[in-house]
Amino acid sequence: MEAKDLSTDFPRSPRETVGGYVVAGRTLDKCRAQINNSIGDYHFDCPLDNVFFDFAEITAEDFKNYVATGASDDEVGQWIQDNAKKRDKIDIIKWNNKMRGMRISEMPDPLQEFLEGYIPEFIPQNKIVYVWFDVYDIEEDRI
Repeated sequence: MEAKDLSTDFPRSPRETVGGYVVAGRTLDKCRAQINNSIGDYHFDCPLDNVFFDFAEITAEDFKNYVATGASDDEVGQWIQDNAKKRDKIDIIKWNNKMRGMRISEMPDPLQEFLEGYIPEFIPQNKIVYVWFDVYDIEEDRI
């Protein structure tokens, strides 16, 4: 299993894809780290992961059970494609683009409320959050 130690490293950006879906790579990194007891302060099956699971219509439990077999990124990607709700490719592309461009103001109220306090506490004042994924990429020094 290709598990990152998330106590010393970051999971992938939510912008990166596995199986054609944004968020899936990050979810996979956290899942492997949880299985490997190296998840650090991260959480698998968190609200972001659940946005992916809900759209794909797969469960965190089924995903984790497959990942626990030691499957590679490509194998997990194929599993996602085989088990996610069947959609036209353009529908997945549109969802990916919606997620990549989602502004805080477009998020559900509880997440907006959470980020209202989180951003000033954990994002440097000289960094601007334009979209939701910026929060992760700024905090993890990718932008």
